[in-house]
Amino acid sequence: MRRVSTAAAFLAVAALPLALTACSSGGSASGGAAKSAAGTAATPSVAATPEDPNAGLATGARLKTALAPASFFGPGYTLDASATRDSGSTYQEPSSAPASAGKPDCGKLAGTSWIAITGDTGVSFAQDDYANKNTSAEMAQEVDVFRGTTASTVLKHLKKAVAACPAFKDGDTKTTAKVKGAATRGLGDEAYTITVTDPAWQNGTTLIAVRRGTAVVTVLSTAGHDNGAATAKKLAARVTTAAAKVKG
Repeated sequence: MRRVSTAAAFLAVAALPLALTACSSGGSASGGAAKSAAGTAATPSVAATPEDPNAGLATGARLKTALAPASFFGPGYTLDASATRDSGSTYQEPSSAPASAGKPDCGKLAGTSWIAITGDTGVSFAQDDYANKNTSAEMAQEVDVFRGTTASTVLKHLKKAVAACPAFKDGDTKTTAKVKGAATRGLGDEAYTITVTDPAWQNGTTLIAVRRGTAVVTVLSTAGHDNGAATAKKLAARVTTAAAKVKG
């Protein structure tokens, strides 16, 4: 076999400490990297927090501050405590069963919470109703808040519902009430006015729905000699302006 010369053997032995030193140094570096990697792996990951769908939306407790006070309605008007409600300090689960999916309940246009004809419910609301004991006139107000762009959809559903309800039978007088709807300018981001008349009534009824951002303001009025048109518009403007200032 081949022999290793003495000089070669000496060089090999001399190089051994250097090799051991290199290995030791490399081992230390590898150990540090491993420790760093282990430390990184041991750091727990932070799970993404799901976005709150109600973030920024006002609760019913806040919305009721946007409703016009008793002083707005003037002498003779009294608050109907049985029609005064709000969703409180929490949110409710929204739902939608649009009138476009079937024949709407046209009779809802005779009630104070007439926006229910759309089949849409928001995450929060506040409402009340005032009646005049001297003239039997009535004025009602409500604010509903919806997620995302649903408020705009509510107005679309309302228009479809009105188109499907040109008339309905009044449950009290058993006579036929006629319904007319039209887009309205100058209120909120968009507005829609409904006029309901019946020859058996002393005066017709004006209903106005106003969308402002994620909120839909709805009012009803039979006050005045114009089917409640002027008083309804005044009330709608008042509540819409106040609702825009209510924050979530």
